[in-house]
Amino acid sequence: MSPRNPNMESSVYVGSDGWWHGRVTMGVKDDGSPDRRHRRAKTEAEVRRKVRELEKARDQGRATKAGRKPTVSQWMETYLTEIASLKLRPRSLDDYWSKTRNDIIPGVGQHRLDKLGPEHLERMYRAMLDAGRAPSHVVKVHRILSRALKIAHRRRLIVENVATLVDPPSIDETEANPFSKEEAGAFLEAAAKRPTFMRWIIGVGMGFRQGETLGLRWSYVDFDAELFHPQWQLQRLTWRHGCADAHGCGARLHRFEQCPQECITHKGYGRGCPKPCARTCAKHASACPERKGGGLVFTRPKTKKSRNAVPIPPAFIPHLREHRAQQDAARAAAGEAWEEHDVVFSRPDGRPLDPRADWEEFKELLVEAGIDDRRLYDGSRHTAGTILNELGVDMPTIMEILRHTQISQTRRYVKGRSHLSKEAMRRMGEAFIPRPEPATETRTETADGRVARARRRRRIQ
Repeated sequence: MSPRNPNMESSVYVGSDGWWHGRVTMGVKDDGSPDRRHRRAKTEAEVRRKVRELEKARDQGRATKAGRKPTVSQWMETYLTEIASLKLRPRSLDDYWSKTRNDIIPGVGQHRLDKLGPEHLERMYRAMLDAGRAPSHVVKVHRILSRALKIAHRRRLIVENVATLVDPPSIDETEANPFSKEEAGAFLEAAAKRPTFMRWIIGVGMGFRQGETLGLRWSYVDFDAELFHPQWQLQRLTWRHGCADAHGCGARLHRFEQCPQECITHKGYGRGCPKPCARTCAKHASACPERKGGGLVFTRPKTKKSRNAVPIPPAFIPHLREHRAQQDAARAAAGEAWEEHDVVFSRPDGRPLDPRADWEEFKELLVEAGIDDRRLYDGSRHTAGTILNELGVDMPTIMEILRHTQISQTRRYVKGRSHLSKEAMRRMGEAFIPRPEPATETRTETADGRVARARRRRRIQ
């Protein structure tokens, strides 16, 4: 009888080195050769325990793939390039790349994927918080890393997604700070002095997102039906290298040393001096001769609900027609310098408005209107939702106007007003405790009243 073990049966033996060895057949490698895994221990019982664990993982389909596991840095690059890019929106993918380069790779990038532990993530999150990162930023990093590890677990590169064992820092939801009716009026009064007046009318009065407003085209404005069709949005995306050597392409722009304390080169930068480049820096794609995928780009809104038609208030129609006439005059004055993009809100040469310049104009209008600083979202979508609620519009209708997929999301956009709460509680009090009846003068006198007055007269006499 042949001493050879049947297929897929493990071998346990004592070697010439004095150790007990176990070999388990796990399947076939990518190149077609058998995948045999090795375990060893000082005793037979210990090596058999290790063999049984490996066989159990094989039989349950939990065994990791053969070969050396990639580092976190290598896997994140694979995940973002080959997997996430097929599903994520361009802006979301940019955000994933940014947080991977700036936070995940410097924090845990050198760990092997199968050696990454929950304590490594906890230390990284603690370091990020100590460096001044907001808890919401840390939570976003945690979610990105968790999704990447989830895919690695599905593909049997790791036994467990260690991100599920870590609790990210808790965050407080940012409270909305919309305009009041008076503030909205003052803001639009300041905006009326600018050629972008209609842009702010639509943003504040209809609750359009910035990208939707700047990406609105005349082809999707139905004057007859008085409808906007927000089919596209304008976004600024990060450029990517189109060349083979990203590090060498940006060689002339690499700066590895920290700027001096009184730097003159970046004196005009609003965010101060940029951080020094890493030794393997692959940034500066905007200067690449073969750059791709960046700049101002028209993209589809994130959800199908966001593309629903929105009614235009009838009072806006005359102003919108006047705005179109002014744009036609600007097109004629520009002549050949005009670049046709069919956008409703354009620069003097026909190009779409830059979101950065739009944000800066919003901040300038806040100062001119005497309104305290707040987010662009507060002055547009939050304001529209809150004022619609004050006008008595029910929540499902507000959800349709703002094009939310869930009414719980709409409730977060609508902020209650203290004067409305006060009035509501006044009416509540009157419902339980009615007002007292007002005192009325009685003209009919009783007999007892006349007798009493007569007695008083007799006493006085």
